[in-house]
Amino acid sequence: MTPRQQLRTMKLIRAFETALAVRRDHGFQLLSSGEEAVAVGLCAALGAADQLLTGGRSIGFALARGLDPQRLLAELLGKSTGLNGGVAGRGHVNDAASGFFGAHAVVGGNLTIAAGLALARQLAGEKSIVAVAFGDGACGSGALHEALNLAAIWRLPLVFVCNDNQLSVSTPRKYALAPAHLADLARPYGIPARTVDGMDVEAVADAAREAIETVRSGRGPAFMECLSLRFASHSTTARETRSKPELEAIRARCPIRAFEAKLIARGDLDPAQVTDLDLAIAAEIAAAAVFADASAPPRLDEALANVW
Repeated sequence: MTPRQQLRTMKLIRAFETALAVRRDHGFQLLSSGEEAVAVGLCAALGAADQLLTGGRSIGFALARGLDPQRLLAELLGKSTGLNGGVAGRGHVNDAASGFFGAHAVVGGNLTIAAGLALARQLAGEKSIVAVAFGDGACGSGALHEALNLAAIWRLPLVFVCNDNQLSVSTPRKYALAPAHLADLARPYGIPARTVDGMDVEAVADAAREAIETVRSGRGPAFMECLSLRFASHSTTARETRSKPELEAIRARCPIRAFEAKLIARGDLDPAQVTDLDLAIAAEIAAAAVFADASAPPRLDEALANVW
């Protein structure tokens, strides 16, 4: 992605989730407002043949990986025209053909699956790599250590990406996890690791490229911790526990506004182009809503399709 494409994708994610959140039929969703730079920076560094797995906070990563907004919205609203026929939803949406191996709703549940997928790639002699994105809440799970251990022993082509928004639902990270930096969890396994500013899309992309190069060269796994800030409550049904002044300070660090200002300052973008970009995204979101609203829900006789 070019810098302009990165900005466009971040704005698309924000607009998509904002439009979804105001709908009365949005269902249970985990939104990523404020964390867009992590998804876009990572996906900017992935190749077309690589695969990405995420946790349940999947919408931003799905859009950053290039999934169709119309079919994604239809999926989230339980429509038959969705990416998975309206039966996967936010917690299990996937499109492996687009390099998105999918969301996994169980906290930490994607980690061992990612290790298995990376092993399969390795045994097949493929050059593509696997990236797995997870929240800081998953760092308390045994699955992370199991995956880190096997990835290190077998030198798996796997990049661990911790989107550290510093909250497990509403529990501050310092009350749940002992390490000062979650990247430190990888170091006892001999896995190269670094902590980056997850509010800076270019910093995330640069770190992701470095990690992916390490993995793609056959030197084994790598680990990234991206320090981000979530602007909204944990979910569309969760009560916000942070104070108004705290939220105002957090939202002042908007990664989209900061990157837009940076591009304008260095002459890569002008205000008129920003306006055109915003209008184009608004039209794209409106078209997605029209498509989803015109779509039918899955038929009853499809309820057991793909159930094994």
